[in-house]
Amino acid sequence: MPLSGKRILVVEDEPIIAFALEDMLIEDGADVVAVGSLEGGLDQAEAGVFDFAILDINLHGEKSYPIAFRLGSKGVRFVFASGYGVAEHPEELAHVTTLTKPYVLADIRNIAVGG
Repeated sequence: MPLSGKRILVVEDEPIIAFALEDMLIEDGADVVAVGSLEGGLDQAEAGVFDFAILDINLHGEKSYPIAFRLGSKGVRFVFASGYGVAEHPEELAHVTTLTKPYVLADIRNIAVGG
């Protein structure tokens, strides 16, 4: 299981999507912390220790960029996720990969375990 031993933060505001993603990651061996709001994501980014994170871009009308900046300052690798295809991000985050929903486990594995 490629994600065994990886602690992954999932920030996703749609409960059904969050549960499905969490189940997929757990089945692949990951330890998952899932939250559904900007505030919850910031709290976890500040207090938690993660190997990787998946950040829904739009969280109830707020952007997840503050979470991305906090994780990046701690050296945590992350991707953005969107149901609307590739999005334009602030210049400082333009290099970050955007996964398109629905999630594909192989894509997550490649990014979380690879490069």
